[in-house]
Amino acid sequence: MSTMMQRTGTKFGSLIGATMIALASTASAAQPSVTIGYENNGADPYMVTQSRGEFQKMIPGHVHLKFFASGPAAMSALASNSLQFMCGLGVPPFVEAISHGLPLTIIYNQERYSTGAGIVVRPGSGIKTIANLKGKKIAIVVGSQSSFELATFLAAAHVPYGSVKQVNMSPQDMLIAWRTKDIDAAIVWDPVLNSLQALGARVLKTDADLPATATSYNICVADSNWVNAHPQLATDFVKALNAGVAYTTAHPNKALTLMAKASGVTMPVAKTELSGYTIFGGKAQLTSNVLGSQPSPTPSATEQTVVNTAKVLLKSGQIDTMPHDPAAAVDPKFVAAAAK
Repeated sequence: MSTMMQRTGTKFGSLIGATMIALASTASAAQPSVTIGYENNGADPYMVTQSRGEFQKMIPGHVHLKFFASGPAAMSALASNSLQFMCGLGVPPFVEAISHGLPLTIIYNQERYSTGAGIVVRPGSGIKTIANLKGKKIAIVVGSQSSFELATFLAAAHVPYGSVKQVNMSPQDMLIAWRTKDIDAAIVWDPVLNSLQALGARVLKTDADLPATATSYNICVADSNWVNAHPQLATDFVKALNAGVAYTTAHPNKALTLMAKASGVTMPVAKTELSGYTIFGGKAQLTSNVLGSQPSPTPSATEQTVVNTAKVLLKSGQIDTMPHDPAAAVDPKFVAAAAK
């Protein structure tokens, strides 16, 4: 081969190499950045999805996971468009957000709390009924599901909302306040609920006492504008969540091991926490007991809970105005697409 041919071949190879690198770089840049927020709600199938890397496997993008200590803490991130999805969120912070006009929608209902959330009281505090909460100090995460639970339980017992001394703190701070005897009661969810019980707290009420149409759910919400612009990515996100539920059903012991490690608890505690949920996945999402399907002549349990939560928060002064058509903020179309 002549020197000129060698040089030409070298230049041609270099050109091809540079072109391939440029194309790869362009393809990488074309992939969207997807940030998924989450809370530690104890042992649930979301932890399996996360631990098994299902989001990264199923979503063709640059996937980032971000932890939040509570739902209200995630609201500013959602408001600033730095999150595309948020899981483990309670309904009240979602309702508060849409009451301010934030373009958010519920696209997946992870689970319903039964015994995994509720009111615990200190033995010796004299609190034997909801009425005994008058004048007592109760820890809640203001703006979270605990605000809704407290207002709902007080209303059912005809106890004035303002007659209870509410102390706003994170779930982890509740553990400290309990040990120092700075609070008489708390409304919280697993894993902290379980931890308080281990410290001697007595359960007064759980979410199993609430109706399905006005209860506490862990939901996954999304930036409405973003998911409508990226419907396939939203569908892939739902498929990843469904994979966690399916794995939990097929391999319960392996799933519990993953949940325990991810949530920082022992296997027995993880088992107790998981039993405190009613888990939803796959086609169950499309039933009237969960998200429902569109069009539907009757609202689903999730839609009714959004409306009823908004009414409670408005009456208790936690929001100033009702969200515009709150039930419309539940969108099952991505679940429907994932089920095909």
